[in-house]
Amino acid sequence: MEILNLRGIGKSKYKVTALFMGIVMLLCGCRPFSGLTVSDVNTEDGTETMSNDSLISVGFSQLGSESTWRSANTESVKAALSTGNGFFLIFDNARQKQEKQFKAVRGFISQRVDYIVICPVIQDGWDVVLSEAKDAGIPVILLDRYISVADESLYTTFIGEDMYAEGASAGKWLESYLEEEGIAGEDINIVVLEGTSGSSAQAGRTKGFGAIAARHMNWNMLASANGEFTQAKGKETMARLLHEFDDIDIIVCQNDDMAFGALEALNEAGIKTGGKGEKVLISFDGTKQALELVEQGVINVDIECNPNSGDLLSKVISDLEDGNPIEKTYYMDEKVFTKENVSEYIEDRNY
Repeated sequence: MEILNLRGIGKSKYKVTALFMGIVMLLCGCRPFSGLTVSDVNTEDGTETMSNDSLISVGFSQLGSESTWRSANTESVKAALSTGNGFFLIFDNARQKQEKQFKAVRGFISQRVDYIVICPVIQDGWDVVLSEAKDAGIPVILLDRYISVADESLYTTFIGEDMYAEGASAGKWLESYLEEEGIAGEDINIVVLEGTSGSSAQAGRTKGFGAIAARHMNWNMLASANGEFTQAKGKETMARLLHEFDDIDIIVCQNDDMAFGALEALNEAGIKTGGKGEKVLISFDGTKQALELVEQGVINVDIECNPNSGDLLSKVISDLEDGNPIEKTYYMDEKVFTKENVSEYIEDRNY
């Protein structure tokens, strides 16, 4: 667990003092509290000012570091909840393991942080641990991915992306593309490289694209296969699908890293994408590397999934501190990138 930062807006200096004492114990070689370890203490000038009595402590459980997008999301949160902005941030990387997230959340509760932020690995299974946070009086904020709970009061708000809308945007783009190419009435064979099974990103994009596909009886869904949101698994899965099917027209990759892996497998098989008469490649995320491939005509379309949610997270926490009303859901602004519009966005892309 990485303890990063400190914020000057808010609640109890006693909580932060307790956190500081925990850090001192850890750095002096004492047994870690809550079974958690400190990997780094990071401030702007190399020192912590722990006497400030207006501090907000935030425990952040990130689901992992499986992709370029995920790393950008983590950096956005760290930058927004920085020492310079007055936050004390305790960061934990769950490495794609939900049980590790449960352990981190219970650690945050025992440390009496002011807020808990979670990017959930999967949607289900959160009722018990979030009930514990609610009983402790600690607001929980979901970031990037939704959860499925019987009682929605277990979390305060969601900040992130509308995954269903992203999937639907991909389907609508494909409708328009097939019309423009004059092949809307022909049989179209589609394979989908899905992300982590059970995640809201996988479920939302699958349902959104599926809703558009259901309008077209000639869209044949040949297969949906798990690519785990990683480049290596994307390559492996694409190679297997190419072995199983020789008539694929459309390849949908539910994130850019899987698209990069799929392109490796396609290139090794001598198969091109993007151009007229070639296979159509649809991706999600909008990373700089992917947008360059859109500009080159290798990826046909990339549906943005905006990872830069740190500033909005900071604002929502500040509103909660000030007693201002907040929404239950906040969606990031997102675009659809094609060869026609992508060049104006590449230079300023920060991930």
